[in-house]
Amino acid sequence: MKLVILAGGYGTRLSEETKTKPKPLIKIGDKPIIWHLMKIYSSFGINEFIICLGYKGSMIKDELKVYIKKENWVINFIDTGLHTMTGGRVKRVEKYLAKEENFCLSYGDGLSNINIKKLIQFHTNAGKIATLTAVKYKNPKGVLSINKNSKVNKIKEKPLEYINGGFFVLSKNIFKYLKNDQTVFEKDCLPLLAKKNQLVAFKHNDFWACMDTLREKKELNTFWKTKNCKWKIW
Repeated sequence: MKLVILAGGYGTRLSEETKTKPKPLIKIGDKPIIWHLMKIYSSFGINEFIICLGYKGSMIKDELKVYIKKENWVINFIDTGLHTMTGGRVKRVEKYLAKEENFCLSYGDGLSNINIKKLIQFHTNAGKIATLTAVKYKNPKGVLSINKNSKVNKIKEKPLEYINGGFFVLSKNIFKYLKNDQTVFEKDCLPLLAKKNQLVAFKHNDFWACMDTLREKKELNTFWKTKNCKWKIW
């Protein structure tokens, strides 16, 4: 099985760092975060990667070339356009997945101790087009429940909720739901699959983190320095 990595965005919420480098190259310890992600998958035997490039893609290509021989990885670097949306980037690599019944998809800035083998088996057993990983996320803000008369019925203070954690397994039939470069995977594709009963969720209740802010980058670096860094499963 192959892993497709979305690594073409601008990373605007981390502009302090991404003015000079793409977000997947921001380092956790002495390695870029995309390397950590690839190490997670390779520990489960997935060593073939399709990386969807965009913003400063040549930098990602140059950086990861160093690791190909060291890690025994096979990497296809595909320029999927500077302004292409997430679903459009996946659509652009369709021909590189022609022989695959299913494939994995991840964002280039998320880490977890998820069991990829169990995720794939869950997807296979479910027999649907798409499986996403649902992770628990503590909303940093209070959430209001408001009725049609503007009355506040309930206030959930920093609720713990399931969100899309970004570790997917997809059937080759996903490409029927990706129209063009402007297709947003999360807004155009996933809700349609849910409506058609073709989307299932694999619940992961252990470690998960993404890197959208400098604070999150610092937290990940702090985790990495500890002996019990949870995503280091290799």
